[in-house]
Amino acid sequence: MDDIWNLLLLQSSPNVTRRLLKQMIRQDPSLSTFIHSPPERWHHQLSLPVERANKIRNHVSDAFVNRTLSEALRRFHVLTIIDRKYPDALKRIPDPPLVLYASGDLSLLEHNRRISVIGTRKPSSYALPAMKKIFLPMVETHCLVSGMAQGVDQFAHQLAIKNGGRTIAILGSGFNKVYPKNDLTLYQRLMTEELVLSEHAPHIAPEKYHFPERNRLISGLSDATVVVEARMKSGTMITVDQALEQGKEVYAFPGPVGSETSEGCHFIIDQGAKIVHTHHDILVPEQRSKG
Repeated sequence: MDDIWNLLLLQSSPNVTRRLLKQMIRQDPSLSTFIHSPPERWHHQLSLPVERANKIRNHVSDAFVNRTLSEALRRFHVLTIIDRKYPDALKRIPDPPLVLYASGDLSLLEHNRRISVIGTRKPSSYALPAMKKIFLPMVETHCLVSGMAQGVDQFAHQLAIKNGGRTIAILGSGFNKVYPKNDLTLYQRLMTEELVLSEHAPHIAPEKYHFPERNRLISGLSDATVVVEARMKSGTMITVDQALEQGKEVYAFPGPVGSETSEGCHFIIDQGAKIVHTHHDILVPEQRSKG
C-alpha cells in the first residue's frame, strides 16, 4: 500500500511528468527513496533543477494533497498500471497512464465492443440527427466512449443512457473539478451508473494541455474511433492522429457540401478513413474477424 501511496503523491504533482515518474520508478520501484529524501538528492539523482525539486517535495508533504488523496482512495476506484482491473487496451498504447481514477461500473472496462465517438463542441443541425440514425441501432451492443465535452460528446453519452446502452466518459480534469459544468445531472449519472475515468487526482483543475492528453485515452480505450463532425484545426483531429498512431480503425460521417464542421471528416476520408453511411459500416475487430 505504501508503494501505491507514493505513486499517487508523485503522480498528482504538476511538476512530475509521466516521463520523470517512470525514471523515478526505474531507480526505485517503491518510490520511497524520493518521498523521504531531501530535494538536493532529487537534484543530483534526476538532474532536476533545485527549484522544481523543492516544489515536488512541498507537494508530497502538503496536508491538503494528502487529505484529498486519502479521500479519493475511499470514494473512488484507483487503478495502477499493474492492477488486474487496469484495462489491457490502455496498456498497449504508447504512453499509458500509470494511475487511473474511476467512478461507476468497472465492468465496462471489460466490454468487448467499445467505440469512441468524437466531434465538435458546436455541432451543426445535421450532426445530432445523423448520430441518432447511426448509433441508436448500436447502443444495445456497443459501449460509447467519449469525453463529456459539450456538443457531440455529451450527446453520445445521453444517447446511450436514454436508450438502454452503456457509456464511458474520460475527463481532462479531476473528479472534483469537472469540466464542463453545463450538465452536472449527466455527470452525476455517469459517475454512479456508467463509468467515468481520469488520469488526474480529484483536486486537479483542467488545464488546456490536459485535453489532447486525455484524447489519447479516449481512442486508446476503444476498438474504433468514429468522427461525427470536426473542423480542420480541432482537438478532434488530434484524437484522430492518436487513434491512427495506436493502430485503431477510424471512421467518419460525411457532411453536407461546404460545411466547415465537416471539413475534418472529409479530409480524413480522403486520407483513408472509412466513410459511415449506416451503422453496418462500423465494425470492431471482433466483428471484422467474424466477417
